[in-house]
Amino acid sequence: MIDLRSDTVTRPTEAMLESMREATFGDDSRDGDETVRKLEALAAARAGKEAGAFMPSGTMANLVAMLAHAGRGGEVLLEDGSHTLNAELGGIAGAAGLFHRGIPGRRGAMDVEALREAVRPLTRHHMGTALVWMENTHNRAGGAVLPLAHMAAVHGLAREKDVPVHLDGARLFNAAVALGCAVAEISAHSDSVCFCVSKGLSAPVGSILCGTAAFIERARACRRMVGGNMRQAGPLAAAGIVALETMTARLAEDHQSAKRLAEGFHRIDASLCDPKDVETNLVRADVRKSGRRAAQWSADLKAKGVLVAPADIHVLRFVTHRHISAPDVDAAVSAFAELWKNL
Repeated sequence: MIDLRSDTVTRPTEAMLESMREATFGDDSRDGDETVRKLEALAAARAGKEAGAFMPSGTMANLVAMLAHAGRGGEVLLEDGSHTLNAELGGIAGAAGLFHRGIPGRRGAMDVEALREAVRPLTRHHMGTALVWMENTHNRAGGAVLPLAHMAAVHGLAREKDVPVHLDGARLFNAAVALGCAVAEISAHSDSVCFCVSKGLSAPVGSILCGTAAFIERARACRRMVGGNMRQAGPLAAAGIVALETMTARLAEDHQSAKRLAEGFHRIDASLCDPKDVETNLVRADVRKSGRRAAQWSADLKAKGVLVAPADIHVLRFVTHRHISAPDVDAAVSAFAELWKNL
C-alpha cells in the first residue's frame, strides 16, 4: 500500500532503533532522565528558547501550553481553520476551560487588523484575551507556511497588549526548510512553541514544548495534571534526538514529492489543485467536480492500493514523507487518473 494518509506513519530509522537500545532508563516523572534532558535541551536550542519539556503528543503539548499560559475563562484568538479548533476535540474549552474566537485568515494567516479589533482586556462586560495562537505550517491550509513578516506583526501586536503568543509548530521544520531559515527565526515570533519529532522527522513518539524556564516549569505541572508524565522515557527521547540531528534537511525531498503529486493531479484536471499552493508536504485535492464525496474517493483509492484521508466533504489530504518515492507518487496519480477517467 502507498500510504499518503499522514507523515505520522513514518517508521524509525536504524540509527533511531540503535539509540533506543542504548538509552538511559531514568524516571522522567521523578528524578529525571539524562536522555530526556538532552532532547529537551537540544529542542530548546533549536527553537531559540530557554527550556523544553518532552510530551507524548502535539495535541498534549498544545493543551499544556494553554494551561500554562492562561487562566480559566480567558479567550484564545486564533485563525478559523486552526488544527486545535478542528482536530483536537475541544480541549481548548473542555480541558483548558478557555473560550476561543476564530479570526478570518488567508492560507492560515490571520487578518492582522481583525486580530487587532479582537484583542481586548478583561472588563466587567468582556472576558479578556488570554492567548494569541499561530500555526506554522498550517494543516487545513494545505501545509501553507506563514510568512515571517506576518508572524512578526502578530507577535508585535500581542506584545503591545501584553498577551502571550503560542506557536503550534507540529511541522515547524518543514516551515523552516520551505523558508530557507533556521527554526529559531520562526519561533522568535512567539513566546512558546511546540513541534513534533514523530511526523516527517520519523521518531516513533513525541513532541517538545519550548519557552522560558519559568513557563516550562509551569508546563511540567500542567503536563502531570493531564497525565503526560512518562516514566522510563529515555528510549523515546533517544529517537527524538536522532530525528533532530539527522532528519531535518531531508524534508526538502518530501516537499518535492508533494509538488510532483500536485502537478500530476493538475494534469488530470486543473480543478483538483493548484501546484503553486503546495509549499511543503501536504496536498489537498478538491474532488467536488466529480460529484462524489471524499470518503468514497478514499475507499476507491484504497482498493487500488493508495491510502489517503478525507479532509473535508469534498477534499482529500495527501501527505508525503520519507517512505514515499517518486514511483509511488506516479502510481498514486495513475490510480487517481483511472478513477477520474471512469466517472
